[in-house]
Amino acid sequence: MGEQPIYSTRAHVFQIDPNTKKNWLPTSKHAVTVSYFYDSTRNVYRIISLDGTKAIINSTISPNMTFTKTSQKFGQWADSRANTVYGLGFSTEHHLSKFAEKFAEYKEAARLAKEKSQEKMDMATSPSQESPAGELSSPLTPVTPPMETINGTDEICDTTPNSDTRPEPSQNALAFAHSPAMTKHWEAELEALKGNNAKLTAALLESTANVKQWKQQLAAYQEEAERLHKRVTELECQSNQTPAIKSQKTELNQTIEELENTLRDKEEEMEKLKEELENMNDLMEQKDTLTQKLEETELRSRVLEQQLAGAEQRLEENQEEQENFRKSLRTLLELLDGKIFELTELRDTLARLIEEAS
Repeated sequence: MGEQPIYSTRAHVFQIDPNTKKNWLPTSKHAVTVSYFYDSTRNVYRIISLDGTKAIINSTISPNMTFTKTSQKFGQWADSRANTVYGLGFSTEHHLSKFAEKFAEYKEAARLAKEKSQEKMDMATSPSQESPAGELSSPLTPVTPPMETINGTDEICDTTPNSDTRPEPSQNALAFAHSPAMTKHWEAELEALKGNNAKLTAALLESTANVKQWKQQLAAYQEEAERLHKRVTELECQSNQTPAIKSQKTELNQTIEELENTLRDKEEEMEKLKEELENMNDLMEQKDTLTQKLEETELRSRVLEQQLAGAEQRLEENQEEQENFRKSLRTLLELLDGKIFELTELRDTLARLIEEAS
């Protein structure tokens, strides 16, 4: 499934001033989304926050981390890998408490994952630690140290073996090793080779484990992008109908104005007829006819007003639906930007490791 968000909240993000180690520096102009992510493939919990397309928090939770509440609405934790201290300012004390509870929960889960991973690694490396009888190593050949995981991740660290477990040099090399200067030189070379070997092994293992995951995520992002493209096309078709509704509204307004003008004309005509009625009794029938026409005109006016109100309501609903979709689209684009940023970080890390290896 890859890395998925499991809890999100909003807070103002700060980092400690690297110069003074006392003052807080704001990294976001306003409250941003801060999320816990869980990578089921690597069994890792991370805290990630994006300000637009910029990652302002990217902290992997380890068992030795501690989240401290320094006030009713502010908390902080130190990340030794990033060499910084993060601070979060929440709107309410409840949000701070909830974030602290989740931190403790995922910290415990990271500890359990590290213990399980350590047990598996110990079981896998214990048979290889015993050397066959009579097998000797050359002082020029680097001894590959055992590898163990850090914080339940796929990251590899170099554990230097103790001096009592290091294989004895061959008899041909004993005389060569009597020189203290040469011994220190070859020990330094050995340590350098061990470090390079551990880095290359870590990069290879992490790249192999993540290639399939990134391919699956990329395919999922492509499918999501195609779906969003189709949805945008549908909304564009709907938005093309909006001018027609506005045109109908304009026509209805013009019709109402014409009817109102006609109504005024009829009223003036009625006044004239009333004056003539005093003189002519035979105009009574014409008066009744005009009265009936006036009632029909009022009825038509009310119907047109109802139609106009219905058209305005439909227009407002259509605009609200478009606004909701834009919000959903922006949320998905932010998530997609975060994934693209992580891919960029991975590519840069691999490039640096390849340059160091070469």
